[in-house]
Amino acid sequence: MLRLQQLIVVVGLLSTSSLLAGDWPAFRGPDGTGLSNEKNVPLKWSPTENIKWKAPLPAPGNGSPIVSKGKVFVTVATDKGKKRSLLCYDRKTGEQLWAKHVAFEGDEPTHGTNPIGSSTPVADGERIVVWHSSAGVVCYDFDGNELWKRDLGTFRHIWGYGQSPVILGDSVILNCGPGVRTFVTALDRKTGETLWQTDEPGGDAGLESVDGKRAPWIGSWSTPVIIRVDGQPQILVSFPHHANAYDPKTGKILWTCDGLGDLVYTSPVIGDGVAVTMGGFHGPAIAFKLGGSGNVTETNRLWQIKPGNPQRIGSGVILGKHMFMANAGPPIAQCIVVETGEDLWKERMPGNDNWGSMIHVDGRLYVTNQAGGTNVIAPNVAKFELLATNELGENSNSTPAFSDGQIFLRTFKHLWCIGE
Repeated sequence: MLRLQQLIVVVGLLSTSSLLAGDWPAFRGPDGTGLSNEKNVPLKWSPTENIKWKAPLPAPGNGSPIVSKGKVFVTVATDKGKKRSLLCYDRKTGEQLWAKHVAFEGDEPTHGTNPIGSSTPVADGERIVVWHSSAGVVCYDFDGNELWKRDLGTFRHIWGYGQSPVILGDSVILNCGPGVRTFVTALDRKTGETLWQTDEPGGDAGLESVDGKRAPWIGSWSTPVIIRVDGQPQILVSFPHHANAYDPKTGKILWTCDGLGDLVYTSPVIGDGVAVTMGGFHGPAIAFKLGGSGNVTETNRLWQIKPGNPQRIGSGVILGKHMFMANAGPPIAQCIVVETGEDLWKERMPGNDNWGSMIHVDGRLYVTNQAGGTNVIAPNVAKFELLATNELGENSNSTPAFSDGQIFLRTFKHLWCIGE
């Protein structure tokens, strides 16, 4: 009888372990910070080594995969953006289970390096929400049945869109833009109803000139991040010239910190009571303490590093008192002291520029470059330490997902499952 009881306990533990296998339900992981508790993920791979499966994709895209309840989801657009899709795959086999499409006949410009379909979906275990920019927000169940759809209007910028939705409680949070129409909104997770909308000034989208002159282009491609201040959730979003923290219930701007430039591509990087936000196109970077009321620039801002920075598109991670960053041009890795902004080291990484965001997992830092090579480095504050370079031979502007010891990576041609 005792042996039978022991067997039941062991089976129960194994079942619980499988149920708790870490999903990757959103851009940059469960909490959007690029930090993962996963273990035993591969250090090395190639097109023929440690590949579980690869599934062909119908078109390039910059959106990243997510993993939830045994399925992998990714966005894609075909027919020059007129057909925008959410694709669902079996995580064990790579078989495509379903594809759901939204038609769009309007005019939505973008840049050649940013194909339509650049947003990452988000899942809560029951439903998946995908933002198709001007083609709307759509919510599906895990069998691909449409639950609701919202048209939030037209968004136009010469460089397209790229931010992703996040889920907080019963709300779907979106940074809508870039362009003249820019706002943060919360939609009811179950119905799609607008709970609140808080407008931003927006700015020139590069589509028109005044008296033959081009105004400075303005835009935010920043995905919101959920932070906690005094135990309470707030929504932090980086915008041109400032970062805002919002009350999740009302959309009220609780506090703001100034110092960014006209363009922001990265998401806020969160540490212990602090955040670092970085401008794009060589714009300024700032760090600040979280919390406060009103404009906290004078009281909370720790530093500002003004223009002349590397090009920054993907986001970094904060580990303790240090931030690790992989830049888009040139492809330089940095270790930065969060409190002061001081560089402890800078080193050029192998391969192309980095558009994907950095992820910390299993004691290592992973970042995928535009040539589809994933560099793995040690989070060593003393020196740059390259652990591996893994080439797939296909371009990528995406961030890998990590789930149950496996890596899911989207290139321009395939969705890959990497595992030992």
